[in-house]
Amino acid sequence: MSTNDHQHSIDVNAPVRVAYNQWTQFEDFPKFMGGVKEVRQITDDTVHWKVDIGGVTREFDTVITEQSPDQRVAWKTVDGPDHAGVVTFHKLDDDTTRVTLQMDYDPQGFLENVADKVGFVSGQLESDMERFKEFIEDRSVSTGAWRGTIDNN
Repeated sequence: MSTNDHQHSIDVNAPVRVAYNQWTQFEDFPKFMGGVKEVRQITDDTVHWKVDIGGVTREFDTVITEQSPDQRVAWKTVDGPDHAGVVTFHKLDDDTTRVTLQMDYDPQGFLENVADKVGFVSGQLESDMERFKEFIEDRSVSTGAWRGTIDNN
């Protein structure tokens, strides 16, 4: 896999538990992630995605490889385009959390490679993180929570 690494951090005005709980609500991702069209939680550790990146629509499944409440969620694809990532949550104070998203992926085909090279993917992820911040700060509570632990490494 020839991957491209993207990393973005954002400080959100929400306690770490609230930020983490919201991130575990994968089916809400289309509400704040521009390229995500649909997400379905199949099992506790399997998620089906439909995304549109640079005009290219893809569907694939991911498996959550690690999930530790209030700390991190890591995943990798099990089919479709190769990508993996991790999001971590760092308590800055009682009401502020730093959320860091790191994603590695292998662009497929000409359009995806061009979109990545011109910064579209990185810009999309940065915008998604800004929208996550707005989403959680506007609500001040998460839409749900899954507090289980997963270790599929």
